[in-house]
Amino acid sequence: MELRHLRYFVVTAEAQHFTRAAELLGMAQPPLSQQIRQLEQEVGTPLFDRTGRGVVLNDAGRAFLICAQDILHRAQAAVQTAQRAARGEVGELTLGFTESASFNGVVTELIRQYRQQYPDVEMTLSQGDSETLVAQLREGAIDAAFVRPPFALDGGLTFTQLVEEPLVVALPLGHALARRKRLAPEDLTQERFILYSRRSGYGLSADIMAACRQHGLNPLTGQRAPQLSSAVNLVAAGMGVAVVPASLRHLRPDGVVYRPFTLDWPRAVLGLAVRQDKPGGKVENLLRLARGA
Repeated sequence: MELRHLRYFVVTAEAQHFTRAAELLGMAQPPLSQQIRQLEQEVGTPLFDRTGRGVVLNDAGRAFLICAQDILHRAQAAVQTAQRAARGEVGELTLGFTESASFNGVVTELIRQYRQQYPDVEMTLSQGDSETLVAQLREGAIDAAFVRPPFALDGGLTFTQLVEEPLVVALPLGHALARRKRLAPEDLTQERFILYSRRSGYGLSADIMAACRQHGLNPLTGQRAPQLSSAVNLVAAGMGVAVVPASLRHLRPDGVVYRPFTLDWPRAVLGLAVRQDKPGGKVENLLRLARGA
């Protein structure tokens, strides 16, 4: 039994006339009558009572009509669902993000827009550091990730930059340097830096240290933090100072103040990394919004 047989049957049942049904279906009447007879043979019982003026459903036909309409409706719904999935309008999206990304207004607005435009996509968020998220992305454990470079783009990854932030210095409340409006590298000569360097040895902390050395400052290093927010919390505990992306000013633990840093380089880059090979409709939609951002 094929879906077309059910469609022929439903149209004939509604029209109550073979010739009128054939016109609606865009076919000749004899082939339609033959298809209905084949359907009745497959079902094992007549579905229509033939009259001189047309056809009417019998008890078996009325029962069969309810099921046939339901099957056709579900088949059409299945087609529409598949088409929506291909367009990235339904399904699941696993999105990785660094903790610092959650403080960036561009990222939060992008997530808000995506959820607003694609409410039937179930979004799962997975937090981690950039190196871990990039590894998970290569393994296929997540679909996309907000991360901070540098990292290798081998393994079929692409990176769309969203924002490039200036840096600020996080200082303990009451620190003598907090009275200044801006800070330069030479102002931090006697300060102990709280770092959040990566396992690879590369990243924003390493770039900041290199830039300070170019300005004649050999930074004193102290406690290492697992992530940017942890570095700010250690500043609050009086463990030192930290140079962080400007968006972390939204993180305001008691005992911390922020001052702009005069370094032109480096900048804190944040963007969206995805797999290059067939990312799928859901990720393509996220990329489209990201490029618009």
